Amino acid sequence: MNQCFATVARGLEALATQELEQLGANAVEPGFCGVAFEGDRALLYRANLWARLPFRILVKLHEFPCRDSEDLYRGIQTIDWSQYLTPDQTLAVSATGKHEQLNHTHFTALQVKNAIVDQQQEAFGDRSNVETQAPDVRINVHVDRGHCTVSLDSSGDSLHRRGYRPAMGAAPLKESLAAALIQLSGWQPEQMFYDPLCGSGTLPLEASLKALNIAPGLFRDRFGFETWLDFDPDLLEQLIQEAEASQRDRLPAPIWGSDHSEEVIQQAISNAQHCGVLDHIWFSPMELSDVVAPADNGVLFCNPPYGERLGRDSDLGAFYKLLGDVLKQRFKGWTAFVLSGNKELSQSIGLKSSQRIAVYNGTLPCQLMKYELY
Repeated sequence: MNQCFATVARGLEALATQELEQLGANAVEPGFCGVAFEGDRALLYRANLWARLPFRILVKLHEFPCRDSEDLYRGIQTIDWSQYLTPDQTLAVSATGKHEQLNHTHFTALQVKNAIVDQQQEAFGDRSNVETQAPDVRINVHVDRGHCTVSLDSSGDSLHRRGYRPAMGAAPLKESLAAALIQLSGWQPEQMFYDPLCGSGTLPLEASLKALNIAPGLFRDRFGFETWLDFDPDLLEQLIQEAEASQRDRLPAPIWGSDHSEEVIQQAISNAQHCGVLDHIWFSPMELSDVVAPADNGVLFCNPPYGERLGRDSDLGAFYKLLGDVLKQRFKGWTAFVLSGNKELSQSIGLKSSQRIAVYNGTLPCQLMKYELY
């Protein structure tokens, strides 16, 4: 059994706990910005392939008391690295957390790398090279309150980068956050889904992947564990085939996205093509003022500009008021969810929310506001 830790965005720990339990993880325990769990190799591969919320899935190798850089060096050397890494494989070390003696993550990472390559040099007269972009083995160390946890990163590139989205708008929503918002909303694939401010399409695309039961990891070039010494290619192939076989042929209800910019709609279409849902989803350029409800009921989702990243725009207040008017006048019978990182602006919507859920978009505290449109 592997001891694992899935890192997630702050505030999504409880949601990720549910997701990992559904995937079959054992001893699932939410922590800060992550979830600890146990599972065998098949579960490790499955979590990388299927989990929509985590950034990385770390496999714990060792934990030891660590007060200073000497403790760190010695602790790292107690691990037999030849089990995980040969000198002709490349490595990268990332460090998180800190305390008084080890308060610089770059120094911590360097010390760990030195301890590993010194051990290799002594045993083999040769050592691994460092490769920061696509290493064969990615090592993660976390220093916290006099303890150091050493893990292997089984994911490689962050899992939120699904691989289907080469085209991105100005202020893109991370795929993992989009998936989390959809999960939080309680939207079911039997309900129509519409995002009238869809940008490069992240929310409608994540809704489509969920509705068609498509594993988000299928679009990636590779996972970190594929270059590990114990990699089982047959097992991964079997899991990929099972994932492909479990996809649905058609959406239970329509999923639409529109945006005022033709250019970003082109990006959304190209992204939909990359994840194989172009035949299922509908994208079209449309001004917000022209938007009308395409059905009697459904779920409307949007992430309007906050003014944070897109420049402070005096017209944003008017834009939010327009959004409120469109919802009030044209979407009776629908439920709307609006992600907002700006309290004053969200008040300009002029509707009373029935629920507010606090979430973080990166480091920005936001609220997902729910409106019942009677």
